Amino acid sequence: MTVSVKICGLSTEDTLEAAIGAGADYAGMVFFPKSPRNVSVARAAELATLARGRIAIVALTVDADDALLEAIKTRVAPDFLQLHGRECAERVADIRRRFGARIIKAVKVGSLDDIEASRAYEPSADIVLFDAPPPRAPDALPGGNGISFDWTWLAKAQPRPDFMLSGGLDPDNVRLAIATSGSASVDVSSGVERAPGVKDPNLIARFVRAAKHLEPVAATAAEEDRHGPHR
Repeated sequence: MTVSVKICGLSTEDTLEAAIGAGADYAGMVFFPKSPRNVSVARAAELATLARGRIAIVALTVDADDALLEAIKTRVAPDFLQLHGRECAERVADIRRRFGARIIKAVKVGSLDDIEASRAYEPSADIVLFDAPPPRAPDALPGGNGISFDWTWLAKAQPRPDFMLSGGLDPDNVRLAIATSGSASVDVSSGVERAPGVKDPNLIARFVRAAKHLEPVAATAAEEDRHGPHR
């Protein structure tokens, strides 16, 4: 199985180059002011110029209004819009139609029922991304929290096969996550950082190699317990 890898929350030239050099398939940039990974439209446009034609560009937004989406489309011209908020199926379809964009729709998974409900997005989303719910805190971010959910739910629910797995992934557990969930596409952000919002090129390379099975990884029982689906 060929695994696709998305490195999300990129904000510097060196980490973008690290993702491209490692063989990642998607470069994600975050447009959400509360996130330590937030970038301005102007900054994202600069990074997109370096990335274009070398890696798929993903613009992550959270319940964005049309003005922000228009600015991103015009100045950044991403390959995908990732909708990581509470956008309903009708809003997703409207964004796809209005902006002519390919869509990644994030769904927070707290139970099997959430995966079943995600089928409402399938007609308008090119990729459905499954992530863990954020912590129950007023200032919690909608994603990038380093939290995973029970990956076996995806194997049981069998959503559309081109789904993307996110939430709590890192270089040590990504192979277990792929094997458990059946996902052929994975997304990482905090799992390749040395501090919130600060990507580590070495961790990026390790994650891509592990996900794409480019190097042998022998997880110990302790690692599986620490990084398994119930973390």
